[in-house]
Amino acid sequence: MLRFMIGVLGALVIALPAAAEVQPFPASFRTLDVQTEGATIHVRTGGHGPAVVLIHGMGDTGDMWAPLAADLARDHTVVVPDLRGMGLSSHPEGGYDKRTQAADIRSVLTQLGLDRAAIVGHDIGTMVAYAYAARYPDKTEKLVVMDAPVPGIPPWDQIVRNPLLWHFDFGGPDMERLVAGRERIYLDRFWNEFAGDPAKIDEATREHYAELYALPGAMHSVFAQFRSIRQDAVDNAASIATKLTMPVLAVGGEKSFGANEAVVMRNAAVDVTGLVIPNAGHWLMEEQPAATIAAVRAFLSSK
Repeated sequence: MLRFMIGVLGALVIALPAAAEVQPFPASFRTLDVQTEGATIHVRTGGHGPAVVLIHGMGDTGDMWAPLAADLARDHTVVVPDLRGMGLSSHPEGGYDKRTQAADIRSVLTQLGLDRAAIVGHDIGTMVAYAYAARYPDKTEKLVVMDAPVPGIPPWDQIVRNPLLWHFDFGGPDMERLVAGRERIYLDRFWNEFAGDPAKIDEATREHYAELYALPGAMHSVFAQFRSIRQDAVDNAASIATKLTMPVLAVGGEKSFGANEAVVMRNAAVDVTGLVIPNAGHWLMEEQPAATIAAVRAFLSSK
């Protein structure tokens, strides 16, 4: 683990653009739509070697991972889905609890001919990543969770009372009417309030995701993601009776969830390494891409 920390600290000095607009995936990646039980999942995949899945959250799509995917594809088979109801995946009426979405990920891997994989998640992707590891522990090589609480895992009852998390209970037909045609305003709230430096989420990035979240059914699905959190808490409260045994990296932004990410995961897993990314808020890949890429690569490479 010492080699892991040295590798991360050394990489913190790597300079990338302060505001990185959405990058394309390498030309060697292919895209496909995978039919799972109840949803069609849009997937990008490329590279060769051990499998790793990168799971996005709200405010992004799988597009957020392009720089990390390009780096990891040198020695990993990288799989980047859009979660059900988000990005270019389908918008089913149900199935937004994270255990069901974990089953989506499992189906994608199976249909790609992949068995075991490392699982990486950010934001809602963290919730899905934990659900995957809890549901399929024998298929999970390593787990990386990034800057988000996990419903039902202590100190969840305290975390969920934070006024910043009002959006967890924001939804329903009237809320959809309020946001319709104003998706950019709604998303700006997250990019501005959860960033350490909102300028790091540049205009091109905001426009890119605002267009995707304005697609028919997209905001209905977002609200369904949040409304399922109460069920996720029930599911996860049962899951933590059996702690995860695979290595876990818990990453928080210094100006966001910080060291609390590791606090949460130590209540759910026995082998947890905590890491705080300096000068970053919630949007780790947008705010501090070099440090975030270095952290994930070093952890996946560590023995």
